Amino acid sequence: MQRFTNSAVMKNMSRHLLRDGPRVLTVDQPCDVFINHRSIDTKKTFSGLLFQYLSHHDIKCFLNSKSMKPGDRLFDNINRAIHGCKVGVAVLSPRYCHSTYCLHELALMLETKKRVIPIFYDVIPSQLRVMSKGSSMACSSRDLERYKWALEETQNTVGLLFDPSKQDWSELLRNASNAVIKNLMEVEEENWSPSISNVISEKNPLINN
Repeated sequence: MQRFTNSAVMKNMSRHLLRDGPRVLTVDQPCDVFINHRSIDTKKTFSGLLFQYLSHHDIKCFLNSKSMKPGDRLFDNINRAIHGCKVGVAVLSPRYCHSTYCLHELALMLETKKRVIPIFYDVIPSQLRVMSKGSSMACSSRDLERYKWALEETQNTVGLLFDPSKQDWSELLRNASNAVIKNLMEVEEENWSPSISNVISEKNPLINN
C-alpha cells in the first residue's frame, strides 16, 4: 500500500524533478486526486499548476485536459475517475456554476463519499449560486436539486480562499498541496486494515512498550 509521508514526498520530488515532465495519468488508471474545475477560468492557471506540482510529487492526478485524449467518452471517463479517486479538489471560480459538468462532478464526488477540498478562487462562498431552471442551464429538476445540495455542502466545508489580484500564487499552491497530502494520508490511515496493524504489533513487541 502506498503511504504518503513527508519523507516519501521529498524523495519522490527529487526523483521526478530529474524527468522531463510530470507523469500523465490515463483514464484506465486509478487516481489519487480528481481536480474538479471550470476550464475557462483556471485550466491554464491554478488548476494546471496544481496538477503539475502534485504529479511531480508522484501523486496521481486526474485533470480532463491532461488525462484524456480525443475519442474518449467524456462522462464515462470522468465518472470512472471520480469513483476511483481518494480525494477531490474543487476549484470554485466565478463561472463554475455555469457548467453542468462542474456541478455534476462535484455532486458525484460527494455522493460517493469522497473527501473534497474546496478552493474558492476569485470568489467567496456566498457568491456561488446554481442557476435557476429557467436559465440557459439545461438540466432536470432532479439534477438541479443534486447540484444545489452539492454546492451547499461544499460552501459549508472548510476550504481555501484566494484573490488572484492580491494574494501570492506560490502560497496558494503550497497550502493546497499540503491540504491534499494531509487528506491523502488520512484516507490511507482510514483504509489501513486493523488486522494488518495487529500483525505489525505482534511482530514488533516494542511498539506496545
